Amino acid sequence: MKRLDKIPTSKIERATKLVTTGIKIGVNYAKYYGNKITKTEEEARDQLNEDNATDIYDGLKELKGSALKVAQMLSMEKSLLPNAYVEKFSLSQFSVPPLSGPLVVKTFQKYFKKTPNEVFDTFTVESVNAASIGQVHKATANSKTLAVKIQYPGVANSISSDLAMVKPIAMKMFNIKGERSDEYFKEVESKLLEETNYVLELEQSNEIANACKHIPNLKFPKYYEEFSSDRILTMDWMDGVHLSEFTKKQFNQEVSNKLGQALWDFYMYQLHVLKKVHADPHPGNFLVSPENELIVIDFGCMKEVPESFYVPYFELAVRENIDNPAFFESKLYELEILREDDTEEEITFFKGLFYEMLSLFTQPFQQEEFDFSDENFFGKIAALGQKYSKSTELKKMNGNRGSKHFIYINRTFFGLYNLMHDLKATDIKNNNYKNI
Repeated sequence: MKRLDKIPTSKIERATKLVTTGIKIGVNYAKYYGNKITKTEEEARDQLNEDNATDIYDGLKELKGSALKVAQMLSMEKSLLPNAYVEKFSLSQFSVPPLSGPLVVKTFQKYFKKTPNEVFDTFTVESVNAASIGQVHKATANSKTLAVKIQYPGVANSISSDLAMVKPIAMKMFNIKGERSDEYFKEVESKLLEETNYVLELEQSNEIANACKHIPNLKFPKYYEEFSSDRILTMDWMDGVHLSEFTKKQFNQEVSNKLGQALWDFYMYQLHVLKKVHADPHPGNFLVSPENELIVIDFGCMKEVPESFYVPYFELAVRENIDNPAFFESKLYELEILREDDTEEEITFFKGLFYEMLSLFTQPFQQEEFDFSDENFFGKIAALGQKYSKSTELKKMNGNRGSKHFIYINRTFFGLYNLMHDLKATDIKNNNYKNI
């Protein structure tokens, strides 16, 4: 794989890279119109999606940072994006071009004031894993095998300017009008900035690991403050395979249910007890150990769940509440889905949309046990996403809906559901976290 000797860090360099990518997309559309002459519409569209996904990912993987993080977030939207984008963007979870050896040493010296070999007994200059914000190296110290995560140069400083470039595109994609839009982008910006703060990540990692260590079949690495800084994070090396690789192999249902229950218990305990949740549930953040235990390895993105959001959000996971029109409407106002300045048309439309969505999406909470291998359930979710992505009625309305907390809580549940489905976990006990 190609090694990067330099990452664009200035606003001009990064904007130029995005413009270059935009030009390539324009060429792809020209090819698409030509292909429609000799191919079917479906074949031409599939080729366009494949070409665009490749060019967009190729541009973002050299920028790294928040630009690549957006691709990572989008790769979890399996029901909304064409498969070509999901497959290509999912590479951002743990397989992107790493920094070259000299740049690794230079970066290490900048943040740690020493070379890697002055800190550790051994240090592998070649990375073993490269993702959107940092890459991981293997090292040893005091007879311990360690994983050392080094942040890419310039990532933290480019977040605000990257989001400013992405904002007009995102607003158009999600039909967000100007009013209050800054609140959503500030929420994303603050979380991305937190992810670049490895001192905070170390604190959060220890906090959640200590709080959740009682959950069966769940493991966490130990973190080492003496080998860490604000841009370097060192933890135990954990043997295992990424969850995405594990789910591609043959495994029995007992193992699937064991891992699925551990994952579900982990999230339910965080949400309902800690009111703070690991809000980045993509396969690159989980390993499966040789003993078939689930290992959580990244706590950079944690989301506090305020009581004012938690209460109405989970009240609308109860079937009786969804089916109570007056109660349902009052909770939509509490969650800022409905607004005081809405027209009757908007109230009727969004009540119908969220009734349909919540009736489906909350089904795992309305049963003692749930089967996440159910293709029918996930097919309905995909169909609902497609229905509203093509809705001309929705496009006429202000998509600026809901509390800012929805951004990361919805991301958490979409990611969690996808992981549970990938595991094909069945007979998952919804409230098992209360009994452990």
